[in-house]
Amino acid sequence: MIVEIGHYALVLSLVVAMAQSTIPFLAASRRDAALLKIAPRLSIACFLLVGASFAALTYAYVTSDFSVLNVVANSHTSKPLIYKITGVWANHEGSMLLWVMILTLFSAAVAGFGQNLPPSLLARVVGVMGLIALGFLLFILLTSNPFERVINPPLNGEGMNPLLQDPGIAIHPPFLYLGYVGFSVAFAFAVAALIEGRVDPAWARWVRPWTLAAWMFLTAGIGLGSWWAYYELGWGGWWFWDPVENASFMPWLAGTALLHSAIVVEKRDALKSWTIFLSILAFSFSLLGTFLVRSGALTSVHAFATDPTRGVFILFLLCLTVGGSLALYAWRAPTLKGGGLFQPISREGALVFNNVLLSIAAAMVLLGTLYPLLLETLTGEKISVGAPFFNSTFVPIMTPLIIAMAFGPMMPWKRADLFAVLGKLKIAIAAVILVLIVTYWLAGGPAFALFGMGLAIWLFVGTMLEWAGRIKLFREPLTTSFRRMRNLPRSAHGTMLAHAGMAIVIAGITGSQAWTEESVQSLAIGESTVVSGHTFTLSGLREYQGPNFFAREATITIATPGERTITLTPEKRVYTVEGMPTTEAGIRSGFTGDIYAVIGDEDASGKWVTRFYVKPMIPWMWAGGIIMVLGGLMSLSDRRYRVGAPARSTKTVHTVPAE
Repeated sequence: MIVEIGHYALVLSLVVAMAQSTIPFLAASRRDAALLKIAPRLSIACFLLVGASFAALTYAYVTSDFSVLNVVANSHTSKPLIYKITGVWANHEGSMLLWVMILTLFSAAVAGFGQNLPPSLLARVVGVMGLIALGFLLFILLTSNPFERVINPPLNGEGMNPLLQDPGIAIHPPFLYLGYVGFSVAFAFAVAALIEGRVDPAWARWVRPWTLAAWMFLTAGIGLGSWWAYYELGWGGWWFWDPVENASFMPWLAGTALLHSAIVVEKRDALKSWTIFLSILAFSFSLLGTFLVRSGALTSVHAFATDPTRGVFILFLLCLTVGGSLALYAWRAPTLKGGGLFQPISREGALVFNNVLLSIAAAMVLLGTLYPLLLETLTGEKISVGAPFFNSTFVPIMTPLIIAMAFGPMMPWKRADLFAVLGKLKIAIAAVILVLIVTYWLAGGPAFALFGMGLAIWLFVGTMLEWAGRIKLFREPLTTSFRRMRNLPRSAHGTMLAHAGMAIVIAGITGSQAWTEESVQSLAIGESTVVSGHTFTLSGLREYQGPNFFAREATITIATPGERTITLTPEKRVYTVEGMPTTEAGIRSGFTGDIYAVIGDEDASGKWVTRFYVKPMIPWMWAGGIIMVLGGLMSLSDRRYRVGAPARSTKTVHTVPAE
């Protein structure tokens, strides 16, 4: 009965989405006050219905209702409860339902928190999001119904991909979807603004918190995904330039550019047309990622579906959404004239430079991701575009951007003196020289490691200098600096944290890539090997039965150069229902890096294949990512985003002539 209620709620949400995609536009065009009040309520009703449908599917998973085909294909009674719940979105149909639920959640949030918006703009934003929801609800009901019944229910299910039975992957997709779908709000604001022909600083103030929230969630989602790949797949890596990884990275790049571009619109009333375009682009990349994962065009551990029929439907939605919005942009963009003038050497100029490089980087990732697919479609030839291409093109593009990140916040609006800014960065230049000397003395290279560490310290110290300059640290009494720090807008603290977090990420990437040492060997019980001064000993093996898997656990004893003894317990699991093995790495993390151990199979000589790593500084990557997310959260808490943008006065000021 509950499953039928969920299916009925999903069908009813389609009807409400039809109303949400028509009534708000009608109300806005007629300026009908009664209809304008209905528009936000429709978005809330749609969210409640989709939420009820999602809750019903979750209930079917938790109770192991094998009369539902989706539960049969992706669950089993022996699964722990947490993975029964996460199994709801660890498949195509359930993940699409989660996608739409998050979309309607954002739509309802705009309706609830957008009371300070002009009623016509709010109605059009809600209407655009209703159109998107309508398209995806049709997709679910026509091609991906999660409530399809089985005529003769089996006694048990087929289980779930063991790689997805992990706490990291349990929370990774929801965060990723919150980021993907969150950009739909910026997209809806852009389309609504194009229809109204109004883009001004108030519009930028309204769109920035939603963009920031989406960017924050997507940053967390990408970070969680890389962390999961690092410890679960057993290969010691965290990013492979997999096409589906790239599909999440492209909207992140476009969203980062959008965040900075919206600042120029808000502060200087410039870059209006470009900001609208970025709003469309960020969500278009999100839709492209949805298409790649579900079209069958890619074979990846991340891919959910391989049905071409579904891919064609999503491709149609993608073309309709992106093509329609770009056509509207081409028609209305010429009317969006910027107001603020500025010199190339200025804060505006630095933000434009930021946008250009981020856009080029996104285009490069897009080219490397789609070119093999296009070539295979046109010629049948299969090629692989992997890490060498992306590393050799992405790093040169991003390097000047990282350098400019220390300059930009120190520049005044309209016009700046580059040499004066360089004077403020003397300490950063000295810090770079010092770090290069110390790094070369301790490690001796390689050259890219010296470059990466110099880049990281440049950005970190430059960011700290800009923040310290704002509060006049060491130039005023500490009590004065503390008071200035408390009075500083939270967005300023958030910017400092985000930029400092990026510097820490760069340092972590550099250290882990430059100085990681790896050893693969076969060991008998009691045998040892040395990696980077650490003595790894296979001390023992034991076997045990888990809730739905059989595991072989190794005990690895490690004697470190500091005369500490560390014990790791990596595992090799075989899931009984799926018959699929997985690797559970043993990892000891510390401030200076990770010690990483993996146990494999027994070889012909009766020894056990083992893989050991010593990975300096790799935890810095995830620490930096967390700091970036905290920076976004700090900025999002800024009071200016809660009270909205002040309206411009239209009153005529009368002056009394002097006698």
